[in-house]
Amino acid sequence: MPSDTDTCYEKDASEGQAQAGPRHVAIIMDGNGRWAQARGRPRLFGHHAGAQRVREVVESCPEFGVKYLTIFAFSTENWKRTQVEVSGLMSLFRRYISKEMKALAAQNVRVRFIGDRLRLDAKLVQLMDELEHETEQNDGTHLTIALNYGGRDEVARATKRLAQDVAEGRLRPEDVDEETLPRYLDTHVLPDPDLVIRTSGEARISNFLLWQSAYAEYEFIDTLWPDFTAEELGRLCRKFGSRDRRFGAVKT
Repeated sequence: MPSDTDTCYEKDASEGQAQAGPRHVAIIMDGNGRWAQARGRPRLFGHHAGAQRVREVVESCPEFGVKYLTIFAFSTENWKRTQVEVSGLMSLFRRYISKEMKALAAQNVRVRFIGDRLRLDAKLVQLMDELEHETEQNDGTHLTIALNYGGRDEVARATKRLAQDVAEGRLRPEDVDEETLPRYLDTHVLPDPDLVIRTSGEARISNFLLWQSAYAEYEFIDTLWPDFTAEELGRLCRKFGSRDRRFGAVKT
C-alpha cells in the first residue's frame, strides 16, 4: 500500500484559494492521423507534428494557471493499430524523451508516466525512468504522460494491489471505501483533473482517467491535435472559469 506521503500531491502557495481556471487539465490528443492524411502524408507524419505541439502547450501552462497537465499519448487499445504505426510511435516516444529531457528539466517541469510499463521495450522504459529521475526535484508544471494506459486496466491493477494488502492483513475489508482505491491508482500523487479536453471532434472519453474524472468538466472540440494552440488552451481555461461547478450540491 502506498505511504501517506506518496498519496498526497504537492501543495503550492495558491492551495485552498479560489481558482478562476482549471488547476489540472487532461488532454486526449486526437486527430494526428487524420491531420496527416488530409495533407497526403503518412499517419506518422501527423504524430511527429503532434509531438511538437506538446512542447508549446506545456510551455503555456504557467500563463493560464495550469499546474498539472496530463496527456494521453498511447492507450492499451492502440496496440491494435498496424505494426508500422505502433513501431513508429514507440520510436517517436524514445526520440521525444531523449530530445526534450534537458529542456523539460531546465523549464522546471516535473514529468511522470502512468500506465502499464510491462509491455513497453526496455530502452523506452529506461528513458522514462531517467526522465522522471531527472525532473523529480522540479516544482513547476507537473506533466504526466499516459503511455500504454487504459482507465479500466489501471483500476484492475489497483484492485489487485488492494486485494493483496487485504489478503496479507495490511488493510481490513471494512475499511475499504471510495477514498481507499485512489491510493492505489497510477495517479495517487496527483489531484483529480478539473478539465478534460478531447480534440478532433470525437465525443467520447476512450477509457481515459475513468475514476479521476468523475467530476471533471469536459470540452470536445473539432480542432485536430496538431492544430491545437496555446491560445485555444487559454480560451478553454477562461471558459472553464465561467462554469458553475456544484459537485452534486444545490446552491441556495
